[in-house]
Amino acid sequence: MIQLPIILIAGVFGIWLFYVQHQFEGVYGARHDTWDQMRAALEGSSYYKLPRVLQWFAGNIGLHHIHHIRPRIPNYNLQQCYNDISALQAVEPLTISSSLKSLWMNLWDEEQQKMVRFRPLSGWEK
Repeated sequence: MIQLPIILIAGVFGIWLFYVQHQFEGVYGARHDTWDQMRAALEGSSYYKLPRVLQWFAGNIGLHHIHHIRPRIPNYNLQQCYNDISALQAVEPLTISSSLKSLWMNLWDEEQQKMVRFRPLSGWEK
């Protein structure tokens, strides 16, 4: 009875972190022939700015853009890396409140080069 709620909360939190760090408003996406590794790391994954306690529990994975540049940097060095390199600080942070918009970003629109909702495409919107 104690373990199940903990597992559920941790699972939901983990799924949410993965989802929001790859699907958000303004995310970068490109086909193989035009794909740029550095741009994909900095703009294709988010800097999810969490409160200190949540950042600690998440193992600094909110600094996801750094993880995508250099996956071998240990999680305990991600914050120091962010503090030391000004180019990494240029990434606009995603906050908890702004990340809630990501719930509705479900589909990559090739023509517009951005994440969109299913709803306008399906004819449901009036």
